[in-house]
Amino acid sequence: MFWQLIEQLHELLIRPLPGDLVMGPTWEQLFAHPGSGVSHVQPWWAVKRDALLGALAKSECAYVYDLAQVDAAAQAITGIKSIGQALYALKANPHPEILRRIAAQGLGFDCVSLAEIARVLEAVPGIAPERILFTPNFAPRAEYERALALGVHVTIDNLFVLQHWLDAFKGKSVFLRIDTGIGRGHHHHVKTAGAQSKFGIPIEELDEVARLAKSGAVTVNGLHAHAGSGVFDVGNWSQVGSTLAALVQRFPAVKFIDVGGGLGVPDRLEGRTLDLAKLDEALAKVKAEIPGVALWLEPGRYLVANAGVLLARVTQTKIKSGIRYVGIATGMNSLLRPALYGAHHDIVNLSRYGEPANVSVNVVGPICESSDFLGHDRLLPDCQSGDVLLIATAGAYGHAMASSYNLRAPAEELLI
Repeated sequence: MFWQLIEQLHELLIRPLPGDLVMGPTWEQLFAHPGSGVSHVQPWWAVKRDALLGALAKSECAYVYDLAQVDAAAQAITGIKSIGQALYALKANPHPEILRRIAAQGLGFDCVSLAEIARVLEAVPGIAPERILFTPNFAPRAEYERALALGVHVTIDNLFVLQHWLDAFKGKSVFLRIDTGIGRGHHHHVKTAGAQSKFGIPIEELDEVARLAKSGAVTVNGLHAHAGSGVFDVGNWSQVGSTLAALVQRFPAVKFIDVGGGLGVPDRLEGRTLDLAKLDEALAKVKAEIPGVALWLEPGRYLVANAGVLLARVTQTKIKSGIRYVGIATGMNSLLRPALYGAHHDIVNLSRYGEPANVSVNVVGPICESSDFLGHDRLLPDCQSGDVLLIATAGAYGHAMASSYNLRAPAEELLI
């Protein structure tokens, strides 16, 4: 708690000034959390710089995914011994080839729409339906009925569903998404539990859920909770798991406990990393509380964020009131996260990689919105029209959230 408060205070008080060339070390560089990992490995995109520049030879902008990074992340997740099944939250990136690579590693899929289920069934022909969990939110009745007919696991996260559509679930088994009351994440828009969140069934409503399920011959075979995204504290999953484990006695047919996802991904080259060994150790303790019940985990961004970069050519540069701007060929229509969440993505001039980064600039796109910033006060080499900028850790919630706003087509997707 002490370190969290200090970090928040640092974020509030220590901010760069326009035109300031060197603000100083980042928080992670100054005070890495005790026991937390800090990555010093050369990024894959630096190693594959020539291949990336070649991929953009005939384009103005593109997402480029390195499938080897997807494989490595999936293998790291499957190495967590306390987890019986890991499910990829494919809303992060539904590219068919990425889905095939993840399925080949033995992971299942968490889907939040019928279209996502259809994408999995098309990309991974013959996949067993029990490897798919459908977790809709305020969806129409027809979606639940279709998912049940397909034989996938179906999650209920609102008492309304059982109160009004109980007949649709007669004789079926379901998961319940529980609101544990505590939301976590790097931004309030990604906190998915607590009183201000639209997700999940409050614990105080579970007696009524149990009554309705019994009256409608509905079997509760899974309990699920998700606190939020961008979490590095393994205590999050311990707490979620223990909360769900304590509820098993109310639903004796439970076979699965899904502790959600939200595994933190470093957003800076020397950012802290999530210690999967400690996560495994913490979840093993939860598993010991519920013999005979399997633990599930739902990594999404963890599997694909680092694997993708957004490349875009510099179009124009500008100095206004002493502030330097570097404009690139795409913006928030391709990558919404900075505008939506205030998310940080490292940005480098790939064309001039290795040259001194001594000019402070704002990186902006061509979209007619004041929020169309990809990065504020970034140190880059002197950028020229035609240079290729690279925006890192963009493989998750990048193209998946893209739009044609201003009727500008978002960046295409390429694989290496």
